[in-house]
Amino acid sequence: MAGDISRRSFLRTTALGTAGLALPSQIRAQSARFARKPNLIVFLPDQQRPDTIACYGADPALAPNLSKLASQSFVFQNAYVTHPLCTPSRSSLLTGTWPHVNGCRHNNVPLDPSFRCLPELIDDRDYHYCYMGKWHLGDEVLAQHGFTEWVSIHGSTVSRAPWEHTGSVASDYDKFLLAGGFAPDQTDEGLFSRHFASTLPIEFSKPKFLENKVCDFLDQRGQEPFVLFVGFYEPHPPYNGPLNEEHPLERIRLDPTYDHNFGDDMPLRYRLRQEWDQTRYGSKLEKHLKIKQRYLGLVTEVDRSIGAILSKLDRLGLTDNTIIVHTSDHGDMMSAHRMFGKAVLFQEAIRVPFLIRLPNQRGSVSIQQNMSQIDFVPTILELLGKNPDPQCAGTSRAALLRGEAVSPETIFLEWSPGEKRKTKKHTHLAGSAAIHKASQESTRVAISPSGWKLCLRDFDKSELYHLSSDPGERKNLYGQRHLEHVTRRLTDKIHAWQETTRDTIKV
Repeated sequence: MAGDISRRSFLRTTALGTAGLALPSQIRAQSARFARKPNLIVFLPDQQRPDTIACYGADPALAPNLSKLASQSFVFQNAYVTHPLCTPSRSSLLTGTWPHVNGCRHNNVPLDPSFRCLPELIDDRDYHYCYMGKWHLGDEVLAQHGFTEWVSIHGSTVSRAPWEHTGSVASDYDKFLLAGGFAPDQTDEGLFSRHFASTLPIEFSKPKFLENKVCDFLDQRGQEPFVLFVGFYEPHPPYNGPLNEEHPLERIRLDPTYDHNFGDDMPLRYRLRQEWDQTRYGSKLEKHLKIKQRYLGLVTEVDRSIGAILSKLDRLGLTDNTIIVHTSDHGDMMSAHRMFGKAVLFQEAIRVPFLIRLPNQRGSVSIQQNMSQIDFVPTILELLGKNPDPQCAGTSRAALLRGEAVSPETIFLEWSPGEKRKTKKHTHLAGSAAIHKASQESTRVAISPSGWKLCLRDFDKSELYHLSSDPGERKNLYGQRHLEHVTRRLTDKIHAWQETTRDTIKV
């Protein structure tokens, strides 16, 4: 059942399960004595697009368990990350701060301990705080930032920061494979590569490993309040796994912009990236279809493990006392504009699924209003009955879940240089100086409630799209005289946002 939900219905749905959420403050403490504090589970796959779940238009067979979860959740149809790259995006999701503020501007940057993550912001000793899976905010095997229980799936081979330990350290998943009789393919470190893990049967896969660990955790800790993050690595590259042929190739469709070859009106970095992707992944339709087939197999693999975890919650009687969130750290181009992966600011890379299921919720509510993951932490704090924290740059969106009228806001995103340059050898698109300059470009993005999207750059061409009439972002309208008022208005909004957030990049 999709549609609006009244405040009265919201209170009826959540009052018992959330220890007085949304009740007047004078009786909240009294209610909390009689109702157990709600649990929180956050499913965080890496690189999952929204259109892999039925509520976003996918075939329900791709992710039946997530589709069922969505049928009992608030579904944010237009949710955006803060930065289309793993580490920066996760830094915002866990701290409620912008990447340019917390320092995680590109991948493999450790999050400074002065920035508190969600468990530290909740600051409630009644909770067990557990993180399982990909972390990507520093050392992978060291429990940190308020999480007292930790299950790692990636090993650490170098020290990520002065406050972390050094040396080659196997992850819990590495130890699991060693116990299963597998020999490490990274012999110098005694670890298993991500490619090696992708070739294993499903019973030795990372999703199944996390599924089993989560179910064990629920058996052991489920009777006390907990906060649990499950960071699946899939469907991240190498786009390979045990369900590669799960979905018939003849039913796979590439994105409508698959045939879009960039012209001179597009940023040089994007033209170089498109050329490089065609070199890396090939240019033939058949190969791209097979890549997407394997990607969707990974989505299904994660979905099965999520289904097993949700079934465990049901069997333990925990479902109706648990807030469940499903989102991703960014999307994947997956053939759109003839590109794969992330690190660009097209919709396919920056939009993510965002589901919130509240305790006792039975129906689905579709929310069309734009939302940013910068609002995730303050929203969760309110749902758990906690006070807002001044560290958070965003605002709680819980009012939308109560069915209250909320003024739509402009969404902001950022891109900062730092990733390894992706350029075809001997490219004819530009000389080395121009290529180097483009690789160092920074972008700031504004997406208005009316559907205008401005990507403003310092060292490369800017972009302007009207998403309502051009959802595929085929026609760059930047510089057109009759739209100068739109560009000026969004430029002013970006500059005002930069001033508010102490962003010094000149775009």
